[in-house]
Amino acid sequence: MTKRASFFISVLYMILWNMQSVAQTISVSVPHQVAVGENFRLSYTIPTQDVNDFRAGNIPSALEVLAGPYTSSQSSYQIINGRASSSSSITYTYTLYAAKNGIYTIPSAVAIVNGKKIVSHAVKVEVSGHARNTTSPQMHEDNNAQMRSAGSQISGNDLFIKVSANKRVVHEQEPILLTYKVYTLLDLTQLEGKMPDLTGFHTQEIKLPQQKNFHVEKVNGRNYRCVTWSQYVMYPQITGKLTIPSITFKGIVVQQNRNVDPLEAFFNGGSGYVEVKRNIVAPSIDVQVLPLPTRPMDFSGGVGTFKISAQLNKSQIKTGEPVQLRVAVSGVGNLKLIKQPEIKLPKDFDKYAPKITDKTQLTSQGVEGSMVYDYIIVPRNVGQYKIPAIEFIYYDISSNSYKTISTQSFNLEVSKGNGTNSTISDFSMKENDIRDIKRGNVDSYDIHQSFFDSLSYWLFLILPIVTFGILSVAFRKQAKENADIIASKGRKANKVANKRLKNAKNLMEANRDNEFYDEVLRALWGYVGDKINIPVEKLSRENISEKLQSYNVDDATISMFITAIDECEYERYAPGDVTGNMNKTFNAAMTAITNIENVMNKKRYNTHFIILLILLGSLLPGTTIAANKDTADKAYITGDYQLAIKEYTQLLKGHKNALLYYNLGNAYYRTNDITHAVLSYERALQLEPGNKDIRFNLQFARSKTIDKIAEDNEMFFITWYKSCVNFTSVDNWAYISIIALIGFLAFLLLYLFSNKLLFRKGGFYASICFLCLFIVSMVFSYQQKYNLQNSTGAIVISPSVSVYKTPTQNNASQFIIHEGTRVDIIDQGMKNWWNIKLADGREGWIPSSSIEKI
Repeated sequence: MTKRASFFISVLYMILWNMQSVAQTISVSVPHQVAVGENFRLSYTIPTQDVNDFRAGNIPSALEVLAGPYTSSQSSYQIINGRASSSSSITYTYTLYAAKNGIYTIPSAVAIVNGKKIVSHAVKVEVSGHARNTTSPQMHEDNNAQMRSAGSQISGNDLFIKVSANKRVVHEQEPILLTYKVYTLLDLTQLEGKMPDLTGFHTQEIKLPQQKNFHVEKVNGRNYRCVTWSQYVMYPQITGKLTIPSITFKGIVVQQNRNVDPLEAFFNGGSGYVEVKRNIVAPSIDVQVLPLPTRPMDFSGGVGTFKISAQLNKSQIKTGEPVQLRVAVSGVGNLKLIKQPEIKLPKDFDKYAPKITDKTQLTSQGVEGSMVYDYIIVPRNVGQYKIPAIEFIYYDISSNSYKTISTQSFNLEVSKGNGTNSTISDFSMKENDIRDIKRGNVDSYDIHQSFFDSLSYWLFLILPIVTFGILSVAFRKQAKENADIIASKGRKANKVANKRLKNAKNLMEANRDNEFYDEVLRALWGYVGDKINIPVEKLSRENISEKLQSYNVDDATISMFITAIDECEYERYAPGDVTGNMNKTFNAAMTAITNIENVMNKKRYNTHFIILLILLGSLLPGTTIAANKDTADKAYITGDYQLAIKEYTQLLKGHKNALLYYNLGNAYYRTNDITHAVLSYERALQLEPGNKDIRFNLQFARSKTIDKIAEDNEMFFITWYKSCVNFTSVDNWAYISIIALIGFLAFLLLYLFSNKLLFRKGGFYASICFLCLFIVSMVFSYQQKYNLQNSTGAIVISPSVSVYKTPTQNNASQFIIHEGTRVDIIDQGMKNWWNIKLADGREGWIPSSSIEKI
């Protein structure tokens, strides 16, 4: 039984070991289809950081390697019920250039993990479309090129390549800028050459424009057309005399065949030119690499000029809770080759492997930027702890000596935890990408010509007040008339008469002639008595005629009215056509009353409501200058982000608009220019502070910056007030204030002149609410416009910058901030120096060239 159990345990162990080995594979990420001339990325990800060796497959020459491999590491950690677990990965990224049409296979990559070899699967990439660039960069046409006759001799003085290094004697790991320049007197149309793999150097090529433009340089008294063909930054890894070997470039020179036979030229395609292949040898150069002096203990391996900074995201935590310690090494030098800084913690802390973020770029000075290390530490016991300063030792090439720089120390207060589970993650946002651009046309905007506080705005405020005055007078007059019984009877006279005439019509249809004439007569006498206020005892034909004439009633209508009265009295006793007489009398009475009513109540157009309609229509946003940005949007959608940046920037020169800045920020983000993305989003947010997409993308971009600066605590009502002010834009608040004023005046009219108590109460409370909204919107509009016109915000654009106590670099710096960080300018009085303040309250002086105003 024991042997069987041992056997099964051994088999199970082997199965689990094989499963673990299988689980550790290399995943590949690459687009399946790209266009000719397009840059794309090839990434290999291994689910562990214990990689001893990594080698990519032999990438086809038609997929030119522009840069790489760049290495990035990621880690995540969890603590559940006191047990810690972690996962990590490492990614190797290449930037490739699709040069020719075709379907290409990228072979498997190989890595050594824990002594075991693991491989990726091969991938295929289809390159289609018309080539915009060939494998090698093309020459720009130059009318000054000398076209020589076919068969002319090409000497070394006609076409040659110069190789130069900015330094011939360097220290180990000190960068060398290697430049290849082409000089020609001929019509050179194509050139191909590639730097071989060099022993003893870590080499990176500087990306130059594919389109080459010549300029003129004089060499030995002759003017040559010259172009910088390629540049490399090289870091020597070993000491002694190192040779950069010669490179043979393959060029094509065009010559003119002046003796070509016209008939032969016709059958050969009409060409009078021939292409001559020419090999141009770039000479080798030697570099003397000096060893570094005796390395001090804890030497980082860094050679160049560096700064170091650190941030702790919390100063008060509970036991078992994670805290993030971010260390950033910035400067110029071999940043990719340095060791990660070593942090020393009290014994009561757990520390996890750092997450490393590469924020560097290749320049002619070398690798420039920052390497960011995020450490997760977890305290286990209660107490007051001090995290010592972190030291970084590097070799300074400017002074040829070792230098030790350090961060500040941190105090951490740890209180007793509540025993709940804690989770440590990458501090990432819920969504894993920025939100998309805004398509379509947009309106222009000028901060100094906003709608609020403009002449139009004040006119639109005055119009409702004037309208309110007119309506108040009209409604007050109507109220007085309602209180006058005689006037009230006059207004109701037509209604009463019409009711009686309707009853008379029914009697006429029933052939009840006597009753019909009595009803019509009562309608006529009653109408004229109520309408023109004649007492019953004074009702006579003479009085009626006189009164109607005073109201400018024409004689024909007066005569018709009197005749209708006479006919009613006469027809009651006259024999004849009863039905015909009733129709005649009824029509005469109706016509006379209608004519009198029209004269005495002339139609008057109520201009008050027309004014209100015009005012409401004018509140709609006007059509301003709409910027056609279809080209920029299409460039962004197709992945040509550089063209999108150019187009959006051009549009913004004449049309300030939040959505244009928003789209520009997206384009910068896609090119990994986080600094200018943050700057663009900040400008967009100033114009539309209530836009959720702008705010989200700004926070997302900020999460990619180095500095994580917590804002000073402020009273809750101040935070609430700021959020209310920034709920929408300054002009939207202005529109709300006008609508609120109209609502206030309308409900005030309802309160003043309504006859019903319920309406009056509703009008009173509603008018108070609209008055409050009007005042609040006015205040918020003023506050936002003031903030826009007096903005002090700026963004750090230098990779890193030291902040000093005084405007001079002679004293020691207080702290270091990095690109993408927002600051507020509080003093611009010193030339080339600005006094700035951070969100956490720290202040200092920095060079004005290192920041850009929002």
